[in-house]
Amino acid sequence: MSEALADLPNIDPSLFHPPSEAGLFPATRAMHAPRFLLLYGSLRERSYSRLVAEEAARLLRALGGETRLFNPSGLPLVDDASEDHPKVRELHELVQWAEGMVWSSPERHGAMTGLMKTQVDWIPLSVGALRPTQGKTLAVMQVSGGSQSFNAVNQMRVLGRWMRMLTIPNQSSVAKAYQEFDDEGRMKPSPYYDRIVDVVEELMKFTLLTRDASPYLVDRYSERKETATTLSRRMKQASI
Repeated sequence: MSEALADLPNIDPSLFHPPSEAGLFPATRAMHAPRFLLLYGSLRERSYSRLVAEEAARLLRALGGETRLFNPSGLPLVDDASEDHPKVRELHELVQWAEGMVWSSPERHGAMTGLMKTQVDWIPLSVGALRPTQGKTLAVMQVSGGSQSFNAVNQMRVLGRWMRMLTIPNQSSVAKAYQEFDDEGRMKPSPYYDRIVDVVEELMKFTLLTRDASPYLVDRYSERKETATTLSRRMKQASI
């Protein structure tokens, strides 16, 4: 035992692992296009959160990514339907497929919309022993009808952390969104558009940097300890 570990009597040395280059920089790298799921938080015919998500999807594809937009129309309230509901199954499959996500919500009453929260609430925290969101990258964006605000993106950051996602530092907030799109639903040139480009570029870079190492990045001592304890208990029971 090293001198440093000797000074940590509450640590199990067999489960306390210094970072390794092999874990951080895997020799085998994924070669497929990075996969991104985009969620938006309004069902209006001219939904600006959807239009922002569509602009982000175009940018992601231009950077070499593959994208899927989830249409939340018909998604039931949480606990008002089973996980076998077709829209719930569709969302679960897309979450499993994705390596990164974009969440785009309007700000309504100083918060993300209920529709946005419903989509996140339907994402399971675990599937068997796996967390389907753990280690995936996340970018958060919001649109506002008035002056620029950050309430929705701040809330979504909290959710991303709770889902153990790697939420990138950059974010986008589009004020007076009704002024920022043309009649075809395309975003006009503006600093707001440039910021979305910044966010998408950063999301792509973080996804490429972390997707191969994400299981290692989110591996943690407390879970290794719990797993070791569970395994030891099961082995003892099997020997009785």
